[in-house]
Amino acid sequence: MSGTVADAPVTLRCSFCGTMNKVDLRRASDRPKCGDCGKPMLLDRPVKVAQDDFDRTVLKSKAPVLVDFYADWCAPCKMVAPLIDEIAHEQVGKMLVVKVDTDRAPDVAMKYEIRSIPTLIVFRDGEEVERSLGFEPDRVRGLVDKVVA
Repeated sequence: MSGTVADAPVTLRCSFCGTMNKVDLRRASDRPKCGDCGKPMLLDRPVKVAQDDFDRTVLKSKAPVLVDFYADWCAPCKMVAPLIDEIAHEQVGKMLVVKVDTDRAPDVAMKYEIRSIPTLIVFRDGEEVERSLGFEPDRVRGLVDKVVA
């Protein structure tokens, strides 16, 4: 699948009403709307993913996914946030960028052995490709380039 986004849509929770939506990532620049409330599904920025929708959104995505495991109180996580925002903007339509709050998703954090935050993991076809710990901007950009090139 290298270099292309699969035909299958990604499933995302609307940040406004909470409804799960299937979204064609290739059409992200068209600003898709929630099928229930009609508000925009903003894919040019990181999407928050909760514990109950992690599998459906991240693991079942046919597009590559960059997951930022973070916590609101974490200072290094705040240092990484602008990088994650940039990547989401640069890779819109090519990859999904999501954030998982480890305090609110302890089962997901435990499953992926998140022992320190920030931890960034790239997934492809439901499998972990590689991870970065802490603030490693060059490494993270290299991981992204590897799965979207």
